[in-house]
Amino acid sequence: MSPSPTPERSAPFRLDGRVAMVTGASRGIGEATARVLAAAGARTVLVARQADRLEEIARQLQEAGHHALACPANVSLKAEVHAAVAHTLDQLGRIDVLVNNAGIRGKSPLDEMPEQEWNEVLGVNLTGPFLCAQAVVPSMKRQRWGRIINVSSISGQTGGVAGTLPYSASKGGLFALTKTLSRDLAPFGITVNAIAPGQIETGTLSTERRESVVKLIPLGKLGQPVDIAYAALFLASEEAGYITGATLDVNGGILKR
Repeated sequence: MSPSPTPERSAPFRLDGRVAMVTGASRGIGEATARVLAAAGARTVLVARQADRLEEIARQLQEAGHHALACPANVSLKAEVHAAVAHTLDQLGRIDVLVNNAGIRGKSPLDEMPEQEWNEVLGVNLTGPFLCAQAVVPSMKRQRWGRIINVSSISGQTGGVAGTLPYSASKGGLFALTKTLSRDLAPFGITVNAIAPGQIETGTLSTERRESVVKLIPLGKLGQPVDIAYAALFLASEEAGYITGATLDVNGGILKR
């Protein structure tokens, strides 16, 4: 099995000639990942619901000399996912890398949680990656090369200290989805891996909450979105071609029980 032809790589961890689609790209981890993959040479496709913000990020990337395409879509809706993928293939001809990053948390405790909230969180966090993978895999199979990277969470491994019930359940399901897809897609040269972030800086924690969380982290600091972005770059690269079905923990050293 040989990889799809691409230009010669001038350095490790380059994505020249590749097309990378990143969901949840309008802020946080998704935005950082889109910027890092673009800097590594990928033509980057930005997917999220916030069209105005996507256009602004795409404009910034283009002004920096990168190729970026904004594709507003709700990843929990099959029609919108398939439309974004079809538009990308029409404009760029291929999709090599999919980073399933879009996610929401929910807010209600179990005894107060509307069924709609449960369904919405699972729809974005778990059904979304399924729909996106389903839409991009036919193109990847034709190329005999692909990378699918699912951004899960330490909450899916431990139940979490900050995540809600549907958030933790959906992120746990994402690990299982990763393992099954990695087995099913390996014969086509497609790798599927997960990243499990710990507590990442979002600017939403109170001073008191921040201090209590940092005490749990052996490295003594919160992670930054770019920490996850560089993990995604590694998994997207040729250098990670023999890694599939794995979870890369990026959590500052928090041990999982």
